[in-house]
Amino acid sequence: MTTIRREVLTLPAAELGPDNPLPPLKPLDEVHQVDERDREGLPRDMARQMGYAPLTGLLPERVRDGYDRRRAPRPVDAIVVENDRLRATVLPGLGGRIASLTHKPSGRELLYVNPVFQPACFALNGAWYSGGVEWNIGATGHTALSCSPVHAARVTAPDGGVMLRLWEWERLRDLPFQVDLWLPDGSDFLYVGVRIRNPHERPVPAYWWSNIAVPEERRVLAPAASAWHFGYHRRLRRVGVPAHEGVDLTRPLGSVHPADYFYDVPDGRRRWIAALDDTGAGLVQTSTDVLRGRKLFVWGSGPGGRRWQEWLTEPGTGGYCEIQAGLARTQLEHVKLDAGSEVSWLEAYGPLEVDPAAADGDDWTAALGAAEERLEAALPRARVEAAYAAWAPSADTEPGERLATGSGWGALEVTRGGFPLPGTPFGPETLGEEQRPWLELLRHGALPEEDPQAGPPHTTLVAPHWRDMLETAAATATAEYHLGLAQWHAGDRAQAVRSWERGLKLEPGHWAFLRCTAVADQEEDHPERAADRYAEAFDALCRTAGESGTPGRWETALAALGREAIEALLGVGRAAAARQVWERLPAAARQRGRFRLLEVELLLAEGRKEAARAVFEERFEVADLREGSETISLLWAACTDEPLPAPYDFRMRPPE
Repeated sequence: MTTIRREVLTLPAAELGPDNPLPPLKPLDEVHQVDERDREGLPRDMARQMGYAPLTGLLPERVRDGYDRRRAPRPVDAIVVENDRLRATVLPGLGGRIASLTHKPSGRELLYVNPVFQPACFALNGAWYSGGVEWNIGATGHTALSCSPVHAARVTAPDGGVMLRLWEWERLRDLPFQVDLWLPDGSDFLYVGVRIRNPHERPVPAYWWSNIAVPEERRVLAPAASAWHFGYHRRLRRVGVPAHEGVDLTRPLGSVHPADYFYDVPDGRRRWIAALDDTGAGLVQTSTDVLRGRKLFVWGSGPGGRRWQEWLTEPGTGGYCEIQAGLARTQLEHVKLDAGSEVSWLEAYGPLEVDPAAADGDDWTAALGAAEERLEAALPRARVEAAYAAWAPSADTEPGERLATGSGWGALEVTRGGFPLPGTPFGPETLGEEQRPWLELLRHGALPEEDPQAGPPHTTLVAPHWRDMLETAAATATAEYHLGLAQWHAGDRAQAVRSWERGLKLEPGHWAFLRCTAVADQEEDHPERAADRYAEAFDALCRTAGESGTPGRWETALAALGREAIEALLGVGRAAAARQVWERLPAAARQRGRFRLLEVELLLAEGRKEAARAVFEERFEVADLREGSETISLLWAACTDEPLPAPYDFRMRPPE
């Protein structure tokens, strides 16, 4: 019989640390943006969806950049779904990811299992980790829920057995979703039912990609003769499959540079993707047709890709690639989810064995035919459709025993909107301290006034309905601050600045208002004024921290604001003022890799090239280095003409 149980894994793990307390106001730093020149000539629906509601900012999320690279054995909660054929291990506290999928008769692990938990800056909001199967909802990129808890519970499966349900409220698009995992008795395939609902009275852009990490020593098969190639030079082009310009695109190590290959699966063809080893054995993923897209991501064989592979795990443990499945042809698109509607589908994950001579042969058509034949024998397409039809009514089944608890944001939205969401209860018992001020606004029409000495302002909400409530709330400093953030998120920058200026009249010299107006000056191309306001904001924060009686509580905010202030001051050539900010940063912050890199920039601005080079020679690590960032290589080149040392080589695109 299929069973579900809780376990605790012990992994070498880095701590996530505190989130950045400064609300993210600057444009989204997302590398997956297409050069406008490449949009001409695209399929009409693809071009339309690329232009539909791209995410431009991270509010109401916060940036998660407080982690480091000091790993120690730590407990990680897990839920195991198991029958006599498969064992799936799920991490409800880390986005609900499937960390492992083991085929018990053969003893084979079907996924790439990361032996450590090491966050890195790949998610939309920062912290992300590699390995397993992750559920990406929200917008182009890795979900903001990558390292966040989700709700989990037992549910009755379509066959009367047990099913694991995961659910949460995705805040960037304001959408609830669920993921149901179950193993029919005797099944070699894990079934996964997914549903995204739009309870609002307006259309909402939707996005989903299931990202499956597998060992990179594989051949990847998908039913397509062409693919859309997208690299870190941000150009999109159509290429042939399996080979292009002499490179075998079906083998992850055949590419030199990291790249995405979005397969152009013909309409009517069964949706599937497989990664097979040299014996013809491996993992296959298939789905109902709603999940139309299939993709291969490779790190490539170049030094930058290899360095990233080491960075994300333990050196010497082997690399991985990703085979993926999504709602659109590419991850560069978003689809419209109409008001009051939902989208759902079924996925299946399991082992596949294909004659190695066919799977590894030069005849691509024969390789695909052999794989499809074996897939049809192991899991007929009709059975997947029947499983979806059986699951769809079960999607509304109310959960039983709760196995994990996610956030309280869904409960807040259900309290506000009264949304009927059978199957995914967001109960009031999940409401917490973060939601408390917004409950006050909802119930009494006013936000509780915050004590400036108690800590940075609380988390904000920016959706239209919350903005409307803030506009009619009593005009306190707290309300003006959060109203300005909601207006900024909506694109009404002039009104946002007016709200923050009104707040400054109520709380003269408040560092949070000054920082917001400094960002506004930067975005409106007033860098000198922005630098002045940043310096003033940092001074004000230092005073607040000193007067609070608990200066340690402010270290995260001091580091975050100090970094922004130094960057703004250096941007207008004011190295002396930047040095003054540097000297007032918390000592622990100055030792972090991100700030050692900032120190290099500061020393170069002061004309101290040798001292800047000496910082590099101390071999620091930038734990939160952003995917695609070239800051390290550019600053190294400003220090010396010598080749970039391998530990600093994270370059992901071909040289110009």
